[in-house]
Amino acid sequence: MPKITKELSDRAVRSLAYRINKTGKPIKALYAVGGVSGLMLQCSAPVNDNKVFARSWILRTVVGEKRKDIGLGGYPEISLSNARVMARHKKQLVRDGMDPVAEKRKLKQKLIDEQSSAITFHDIANEYIEKQSKELKTHTQVKKLQSRLNTYVIPHIGNMIIHDIKRSHILKMITHENLWFDKTETATRVLNATGKILDIATVKGLREGTNPAQWRGNLELTLPKPSKIAKVVHYKALPYKEITVFLSKLKSQEWLSARALELVIYTACRNSEVRKAEWSEFDLENALWTIPAERMKAGKEHKVPLCDSAVKLVKGLIRDSEYLFSNSKGNPLTDASISKAPKRIGYDVTAHGFRSSFKDWSTECTSYPDEVSELALAHVNNDKTRAAYARSQLIDKRRLMMDDWDNYVNGVEQ
Repeated sequence: MPKITKELSDRAVRSLAYRINKTGKPIKALYAVGGVSGLMLQCSAPVNDNKVFARSWILRTVVGEKRKDIGLGGYPEISLSNARVMARHKKQLVRDGMDPVAEKRKLKQKLIDEQSSAITFHDIANEYIEKQSKELKTHTQVKKLQSRLNTYVIPHIGNMIIHDIKRSHILKMITHENLWFDKTETATRVLNATGKILDIATVKGLREGTNPAQWRGNLELTLPKPSKIAKVVHYKALPYKEITVFLSKLKSQEWLSARALELVIYTACRNSEVRKAEWSEFDLENALWTIPAERMKAGKEHKVPLCDSAVKLVKGLIRDSEYLFSNSKGNPLTDASISKAPKRIGYDVTAHGFRSSFKDWSTECTSYPDEVSELALAHVNNDKTRAAYARSQLIDKRRLMMDDWDNYVNGVEQ
């Protein structure tokens, strides 16, 4: 007859611990606790001389033709009495022809499948935004991505289970309120982001088949090409031959946005770069403005050589905020305040358009190489300009060009 193990009491089980071998090294120990054949308490050896050690329940039994050790959980989280109940249940499964380990795996997979089936588009969109926040160049780009998704995507498919989203849902979303036709550029950005989010779901095993937001071979068969319907909008630019008169009128105005627009003209910088300019970025002694990478569209630090008029303008500003141009709350001037400045003196042009005026002047009236003006505009879009960035952004040549521009816009004959 097989040996019957004595049933240990709770007190006896509490006293069980690891063993010490002949060399004095602690080793794992297994103790039969009785009550159910094969039920054992495993006492692991402590790690790194730690006095605390782990204990867990194991049911040692034959399943089919193989002996298996089935884990039942830790002690004392699982009490002695509960361990015996669990062991009896496992042994009954074996007697009924089932493998308790395989059954546990099935239940775990079922739980995973149920959890996966509850994942929505919004859940994966949040993952995508988190990923993009580490890859996009500026925080503004991340905010724009969030805004596009929250405005044009989430209201339509945000709460849908990710694997239930079909082509028809994407078409309805992208054509809602004529989005594809009236705001084509925005619509293409929305479609691109949606497609990437659905791609993430596919590689995570949450979807199968063709991406319903895919353009080639899918949506292109229904929607007209963006290039055929997009409305190309050009910024209204003042002809460079008229800029001297314009600047003279602008300089006579006392409002702060007029000064900001002046600096836009003198530096050929973007509206946003000027209105968010901070005092700490300016080295007036060396007539140099360094715009940090996070505020640049290209994501690269940009050095701006300041002409005499720009230096004089900055020195004349009141320093009552961290920003050169701030409102009553200490925040940067709004984009609208600078954009409206030309209209306030009777010109239907945009602040951004003065960059075009500068480019036209440099092309038609000077002999400076194209990459010099491209660097002044912070356009890093060709190999020659990229190489120029590696050569300290051609600061000396750009300084000469900006001085010439200063003389031109102020009507100084050279």
